[in-house]
Amino acid sequence: MDSPKLLGRRLRSLRQTRGLTQERLGELANLNYKYLGSVERGEGNPSLLVLERIAVALEVELSDLFRFAHEETSPKALRTSLDHLLAAADVEQLQMACKLLRALLT
Repeated sequence: MDSPKLLGRRLRSLRQTRGLTQERLGELANLNYKYLGSVERGEGNPSLLVLERIAVALEVELSDLFRFAHEETSPKALRTSLDHLLAAADVEQLQMACKLLRALLT
């Protein structure tokens, strides 16, 4: 999936988690709700300033808008993501990961 669509899905998820409509988020961020809809569909191209206003309105850090890991759904993509995380881990982190996975999967 391309970045604009990932960003849009993330924004929609954050908005819905907070129980906000596009109209209400638009009011809080001083943006047109139709424009927000286009951003959520991956059609709009928001500037950094617009993203900052959205983040403030959602009461999240700007970087939270770009946390797309929750969007991974295919087993292959999830395994690749896990492989990257594990490749960078030290022995202690690997041991902790094993314990957590055992607890989750058994």
